[in-house]
Amino acid sequence: MLVGRTRELAELERILDEARTGTPGLALVGGPPGIGKTILVRTFVESLSGWTVLGATCAEWESHRPWSVAEQLLHAPVTATDPVDVAHEILAHLTGPTVIVVDDAHRSDPESLQALSSLARRAHGRPLLMLWLIPDVLPETVTDEIARILDMHRTVTVHVGPLTPADIAQLALTRAGIDLSAWTARRLHEHTLGSPHPTLQVIDEVPRSQWHRWQDRFPAPKQHAAMVRRRLAGLSAPARTLVESAAILGTDCSLAHAASLAGLDDPTAALDDAHSAGLLTMREQRGVVTLSFPEPMTGAAVADGLGPARWQELHARAAEVVDNEGASLFHLVSATPRADADLADRLDRHAQARASDGAWSDAAEALIISSRITPDRELRTERLIRGVDALTGAADLPQAQTFLPEIESAPDGPMRDAVLGYLAVQRGRAAEAHQLLTRAWTSLGDPAADPQLAARICQRMVLHSLARLRGDELVEWADRAAGLVPRDTPAAVESAAVRGLGLAMTGHVDEAVSSYAALSDHVRLGAQSQRVRMAEGWLALALDDPDRARSELESAEPTVFRGGSLRISLWAQAWLARTQFALGEWDDAIRTVDRAAAQLDRTGLDLLRPLVHWTGAQIHALRGDRSRAREHLLRGRAGTNDYAMMLAPSAISAAQCAEVAAEYDDVLRHLEPLVAVQHREGLDEPGFWPWPDLYANALVMTGQVDDADAFLRPFEERAAARGHRSARARLGFVRGRIQGSRGDIDGARDTFESALADLAPLPLPYDRARVAYAYGQTMRRAGRRREADAVMRSARELYSTLGATSYVQRCDRELKAGGLKAGEGTAERTADAVALTPQEQSVAALVAAGHTNKEVAGELFLSVKTVQYHLTRVYAKFGIRSRSELAARFREQE
Repeated sequence: MLVGRTRELAELERILDEARTGTPGLALVGGPPGIGKTILVRTFVESLSGWTVLGATCAEWESHRPWSVAEQLLHAPVTATDPVDVAHEILAHLTGPTVIVVDDAHRSDPESLQALSSLARRAHGRPLLMLWLIPDVLPETVTDEIARILDMHRTVTVHVGPLTPADIAQLALTRAGIDLSAWTARRLHEHTLGSPHPTLQVIDEVPRSQWHRWQDRFPAPKQHAAMVRRRLAGLSAPARTLVESAAILGTDCSLAHAASLAGLDDPTAALDDAHSAGLLTMREQRGVVTLSFPEPMTGAAVADGLGPARWQELHARAAEVVDNEGASLFHLVSATPRADADLADRLDRHAQARASDGAWSDAAEALIISSRITPDRELRTERLIRGVDALTGAADLPQAQTFLPEIESAPDGPMRDAVLGYLAVQRGRAAEAHQLLTRAWTSLGDPAADPQLAARICQRMVLHSLARLRGDELVEWADRAAGLVPRDTPAAVESAAVRGLGLAMTGHVDEAVSSYAALSDHVRLGAQSQRVRMAEGWLALALDDPDRARSELESAEPTVFRGGSLRISLWAQAWLARTQFALGEWDDAIRTVDRAAAQLDRTGLDLLRPLVHWTGAQIHALRGDRSRAREHLLRGRAGTNDYAMMLAPSAISAAQCAEVAAEYDDVLRHLEPLVAVQHREGLDEPGFWPWPDLYANALVMTGQVDDADAFLRPFEERAAARGHRSARARLGFVRGRIQGSRGDIDGARDTFESALADLAPLPLPYDRARVAYAYGQTMRRAGRRREADAVMRSARELYSTLGATSYVQRCDRELKAGGLKAGEGTAERTADAVALTPQEQSVAALVAAGHTNKEVAGELFLSVKTVQYHLTRVYAKFGIRSRSELAARFREQE
C-alpha cells in the first residue's frame, strides 16, 4: 500500500526522464528502516511500460562473497574478475530500456557495487537507470569501501520521509476502513514517527472498536515490543530499572529524576548499559541531562511490559520524585486503579489554577483525567465539558472534537451549549455559534446565580462579537463579564484584553489606548500578558505604529517558555505577518505565514485561516508567483455565510491579487460581499481593513469615476475626522486618480503630494510605492511626462526594494510609455519597433502577449477607446490586420 508518496514518485519520474534520453542515471533512495523505500520503488517500477527491471536484494552474510549481487542481476556466475570487465558483461546482458534495483545496497559486496558504478559510466546512449536503496544512517558494520562507493553517488538522492498525519489517516482508511479523527491521526503519527510499517502494525493490532475512543497512549507493535523485551533481558538489573523508570517518567525526563526513581546513587554504568543496547539516549543542555527513547514506541513497549503491581509502585514513587504538581497528580492517577473522588478534586483545583494563568492545555489535561476518575456521573460529565472547553481555548480543536459525541449526548444546559458554541466559533461556524451561545445565555437565567459560568458565556460572546466585527456588542459583553467576576479571573482577563479593540472599531480610539495602559498594570505575566500584548499589537498596527506593533506581537508569539496559549500565538502571528508586510519585511512575513499555516493545519482553528493566508497570497502575487498566491487564496477562502473576520481578509486578498494582475472587474467582484455587509463599523473604521481604496480604485479603472467619487466620500470624511494618516493617503491616491480622470491635473498633483506627505513619517514603503505609481500614471496620461517619470522612478525603486517584480515590470512599461529614459531592465527597441511611439509600443507589447483591449486599458490606465486607437495605428505601421499577426511579429523580433 503506497500512500502519500507523490513527491518521491515525481522525483523518480524526473530521474527516469533523463535516463530515457540516453544519459544513464544512478540514484540513491534513502530513508530510515521501515519508511517504505522498497514498496515505493516497487510501485514505481511496476508502473513502467517497456522497461526491463533487474533486481537484487543484498544480505549481510553475502557481503563478503565477491560478485554476489552481480550474479543475482545476471542470473549466472560472473566469469570476469575486474569490476570494469563485469560492468561490460552486465552491459552486454541488457537488451533495452532497463532499471536495475539494488535493495539494501549497503549490504552488498564491494566488487558488485564497483562494477555497477563503472556500468553507469560506460552505458552512454543506453536508457539505463539504477536505484540503490540504503538507510539514512549507515550501520557501524558497513565497511569503509562500501561507504566510500555510496558517498560517490550521493549527488542524486531521493529521500523517503515520514508520512504526514493526513497520510496516516488515509492509510488507516484504505487498510482497515477506519476513519481516524485528525487528533488520533496526529497522535499515531507522533507514536510511530510517521513510519508506515509500524503504523500498519498498530492499525492491525488495536481492536477496531477502540479507534473512536479517546486514547491517552498507543501500544507498541508486537514485533517491536518483542525486540525491546529481548534487549531488556540482556541488561543488568540497575540498567533495566533505569529504563523502566524513564518509561514511567515520560519523554525527556531528567537523569536525576530517573536515577532517583530507580534508586541509583550513581547511574553512569546503568545508563551506559542501556545506551549500548539502543534503549536510551541522552542529551545534555546547560548542565541538565535528559533521557529519551530512540522512538516513542520503545518507551511504550517498556511501560507495557511492566506488570500491574510494578506499574502502580513506580507511578506512586514517581509522584514523590517529580517537582511539578500536575505531573505528580498524573502519576498518582496512574497508581490508582479505581475512581477516586479526592484525587479528582485535587486535579480539578489544579486545572483551575492553570486556567487562571491562561494555560489552557494544562487545564484541559487535568480536567479530562479528573473526569475519568470522578465517581459521580453528573460531576464527571461537567468536568469533561470543562476539559473540552479548555482544549478549545488551547486551540487543540482536533482533540476537542474527539469528545463531541460524549458532550452532545449530555443533557442540555448552558455550560454544554457554551462549550459547543465556543468550539463552533473557533471552527468558523458563525450561525451555529450564534445559536448555541444565545441559547446558553438565555437558558442561564439569573447571571448572579452562577457568575463564573455567566462570565464564561460573556467571554465567548466577546470572541463571537470580535469575529463578527461588531465592536459595540463586544464592549457590551466584555463589560458584563467584568461586572460578574473579579478582574483577574480568566473570563474577565480575556474579555478585557479584547475590549480595547471593540472600542477602537467603534471610533473610541483614545479610550481604547487608555484601557490597555490601565490593563497592563495589573495583568500577570504568562498567558494573561500574552493576550494583552497581542491585542495591543493589533491596535498599534491599525493606528499607524507598525514598529510598536511588531514589538508587541513578537512578544505575544512565543508559547513554550512563557506558558502562553497557542490560540493567542496564532492571532499574534497573523497580525505580525501583516505588520511585517507593512514594514516591507516581506521575507520575514512569508516565514511567519508559513509557520502559522503549519500550526493552523495541526490545530484546526479555521477562524484564523483567511487572516493568516492573506499576507502569503498578497506577497507572492506582488512577487510574480501566481501559483503560490493562488494556493494561499484557496487555503484562506471564506464565503458570505462565514464570520466577517474571515470574509474580510479572504475578499481583500483575492482583490489585491486581482489588482496586481490589473483585473479590475475581478477586484470589484471579490469586494462586493464587503459592500453588502450590514453592520459596517468594524469593517469601515480606518486602519483595520484596507479595502475601500481597493474598491474605489477598481471603479476608476473600469471607467466608473462618478461611482468611485460617491463611494469614496464617506470614507474620506471618517479618515479625516480620525486624523488617520495612512488611511487618508490610501484614499487620497484614488481621489487623485478621480481628479486626473476629470482633467483637474493640478488638483490631482496636490492630492498625490498630500498623500505622500501623510506617508512620509510612517515606515510604510508599499503604501508609498502604490501612491507614487498612481501619481506617475496620472501625470503620464495627462501628458506631464517629466513629472510622471520622476515619481514613477521613485515607485519603481520602492517596488524593487520590496521584491515586487510584478509592479517593477509595470513601472518599466510606464516609463517606456512615457517616452523619456527607459527604466532598468527594459528591452532595447528593435528596428521594426522604432517607428512606434512609446505609448504604441506599450500597447502593442501587451496585446501581443495576449491581453484584451480592456486589460491593456487597465494596465496602462487608458480608456479602451484610446487603446483601440493606438492599436489601429500599430496595425497600419506594421502592415498587419490581426492580433495573431502582431503576436507573430513580436515573436520574430524576440
